[in-house]
Amino acid sequence: MAEIRVEKLTKRYGEITSVENVSLNVKKGEIFAMIGPSGTGKSTLLRIIDLLEPPTSGEVYMDSLAICSLKGVDRLAAIKRMGIVFQRPIVFNRSVLDNIRYGLEIRDIPEAEIEVEVQLYLNMLGLSDFADRNALLLSGGEAQRVALARTLVCHPEVLLLDEPTANLDPINVTIIEDAIIDANRKEGTTVLIATHNMFQAKRIAHRVGFMLAGRLIETGTASKIFERPKDPRTESFVKGEMVF
Repeated sequence: MAEIRVEKLTKRYGEITSVENVSLNVKKGEIFAMIGPSGTGKSTLLRIIDLLEPPTSGEVYMDSLAICSLKGVDRLAAIKRMGIVFQRPIVFNRSVLDNIRYGLEIRDIPEAEIEVEVQLYLNMLGLSDFADRNALLLSGGEAQRVALARTLVCHPEVLLLDEPTANLDPINVTIIEDAIIDANRKEGTTVLIATHNMFQAKRIAHRVGFMLAGRLIETGTASKIFERPKDPRTESFVKGEMVF
């Protein structure tokens, strides 16, 4: 597990500021949920942390290591410590089993170990009956479970989730949430999840942050944010009174 610390992070796209002067500390082994309206910078923040995009200014630290400016093998080593799952599942044109194997194969994990790990995550995500099916033929919820299994099987220290259960049915939501909680409790995986689902944030997060117009407005325990928020904008959002 690892700590993620964001310091004065800003991301601009021309005249548009997506993330503005955000500082945040996600503790080792905690689940931190980021809530807020669409277009408020949550996804961009996750992409910067995962080194998919560079910040305009500011820095991201994994434990005490500044990672945004890393190059070559050092950058690759930092990336391998993290895993990200997007709102729209990304699966390869191969079987479910081969999708889940992929991350372990490129890490040169011994075949016997791969077999054990893949079976574990097939079972955990309820995918055993689909193991030989082409992942492109799955439903959205099934494909998202494949994407999560492919990420979790590599045992990331930091798991980044961008609306992982948006538009999914309750069964798929439950399976995915249970897998996230299991990884956090059993392996101490640090989890940062962006979600519109406030009930989800209440269910699984230790702490919650509210973002609005690219700024981090308030952070606190789930009970504090949803029951006793300090900022009136947070209160308006969690009560469903804020109009976008």
